[in-house]
Amino acid sequence: MAVHIRLRRIGKNPKGKPHFRVTAFDERTARDGRIIEELGFYCPTSSETRLKVERIQHWVKNGAQMSATVKSLVKKAVKA
Repeated sequence: MAVHIRLRRIGKNPKGKPHFRVTAFDERTARDGRIIEELGFYCPTSSETRLKVERIQHWVKNGAQMSATVKSLVKKAVKA
C-alpha cells in the first residue's frame, strides 16, 4: 500500500471559500475518500495553517509521498 499525503476539501466558509485538511491516504483513494490519518488543517483565505509536522515526517520516513502543495506548506511551517 503506497501512502500519499495530500489535501482533502472539507467545506466552505460563509463567502464560499474552501478549507482543507492535510491527510494521509492510500494512493487508490479518492480526494474526499477514506483517510488513514489527519495531519493538519489549511485555510487559503486566511492563510491559517496548523500541521502536525512530526507525524508528517514520520509518514515520509516510512515512504509516503507528499503532494506539491503539502510540500510547500510543510516548508513554510518548518521555517516559521
